[in-house]
Amino acid sequence: MKNQQKLLVFSTCPDQTVAESLAEQLVSLQLAACVNILPGLTSVYRWQGKVERDSEVLLLIKTDTGHYSALEKLIRQHHPYELPEIIGVSVEMGLPEYLHWITTSLK
Repeated sequence: MKNQQKLLVFSTCPDQTVAESLAEQLVSLQLAACVNILPGLTSVYRWQGKVERDSEVLLLIKTDTGHYSALEKLIRQHHPYELPEIIGVSVEMGLPEYLHWITTSLK
């Protein structure tokens, strides 16, 4: 398989339980090499015409472009939000050995 562009995917979750469940599924299915779970966020956003403020947990997901579609599908299927945040950012540089590890950790 061709070496795919590495991605860092951001996704917020309503709580630690949802975050851990999604992270476990993504890594177990080899759609992500690693998922960092960052608790303690406060998100301020506009939803349905109102400004909302919520505590959330952020997932930092390491994957590549070849696995993004399946990763997005899994998050959408298992995420409790009507419109979950799923944002992929290309990794322009990184420790070559770490980037290689991402590749070898994905199915």
